[in-house]
Amino acid sequence: MSITAIVINAFVVFCLTLSLIKDREKTKAALLIAWNATKRLAPSVLAVVAVIGLIVGFIPPRWIATSIGGDSGVIGLLIAALLGSILFIPALIAFPLAKSLLDMGAGVMAMAAFITTLTMIGFIFLPIEIKELGKRFAFLRNGLSLVAALIIAVVMGLVLG
Repeated sequence: MSITAIVINAFVVFCLTLSLIKDREKTKAALLIAWNATKRLAPSVLAVVAVIGLIVGFIPPRWIATSIGGDSGVIGLLIAALLGSILFIPALIAFPLAKSLLDMGAGVMAMAAFITTLTMIGFIFLPIEIKELGKRFAFLRNGLSLVAALIIAVVMGLVLG
């Protein structure tokens, strides 16, 4: 366990102890609410672990490093942006997935492009967006979102890479 985790856990135990001293009943009620929320979120968390495990298990790290790694350049950036634009993955899964891909050799710039296009562009919903908002608006919004995502990815790569 990292020092950060130890400090955070110690702080939580300290605050919980203070809460118990101040009002035992409210603390019990709060813990019950937290327990129910944990039970409600458990399937999602397990799904995240399963999806990441499958992706990490089936995609060889060498492929990740060569196709979207730090040395893949513009092609890797575009591959990651394309994947992010096409895939429909909730952010709850996307962020830990991006971390796992980084650990397997993906580049910071590519992962920034993946996350930003995943959240900003939605090719899956494009037909609905065209129907509801018009073709011009839908393509303009998605095009500008792609440009913004690529700019964000380059800046993140320069700052963090």
